[in-house]
Amino acid sequence: MNNFKIHTIETAPDDSKEILKKVSDKYDFIPNALAIMAESPAMLDSYMTMNDIFEKTSLSETERQIILMTNANKNECTYCMAAHTTISQMAKVPDDVIESLRDNKPIKDAKLEALRKFAKIINETRGWPTKSDVDEFLAAGYNNEVILDIIVGTSIKVLSNYTNHVSNAKIDDVFEANAWSK
Repeated sequence: MNNFKIHTIETAPDDSKEILKKVSDKYDFIPNALAIMAESPAMLDSYMTMNDIFEKTSLSETERQIILMTNANKNECTYCMAAHTTISQMAKVPDDVIESLRDNKPIKDAKLEALRKFAKIINETRGWPTKSDVDEFLAAGYNNEVILDIIVGTSIKVLSNYTNHVSNAKIDDVFEANAWSK
């Protein structure tokens, strides 16, 4: 793989420094994936901005993590699966939900399973779900806003998963206990 630099605030391009400083202040460290993204200020800013926007949706933290982890699993991103498992644990996402997402298995809660299934369909079909897929999702209690929010979450994972793949991002020690493989 390519040899991407894991930037610090000091080594990052000028337009990435302030963003990395905010990341460091928020998390008390800079995750390797973000340190790599810093090479492109546009990438880092896009990723962080989209995450901030995604957090403002009407979705719960559990629902957001379902979308993110479903995409990370489907895209086989070992870095993001480890990171989002840790984030989900910290956010008190139910253990059975996390286990289902890691194992690509149905979630016991029918509504949450409909979300997982539809997020997977959006990824697999590249945004071309069938009418019956959409009807089934809406019948589970979701709406068109959530369909669009799933696309936002999917886009976030494209940015991070593809970056982690091309850079071969090393899983941070903080996430290592939740290492994952397909």
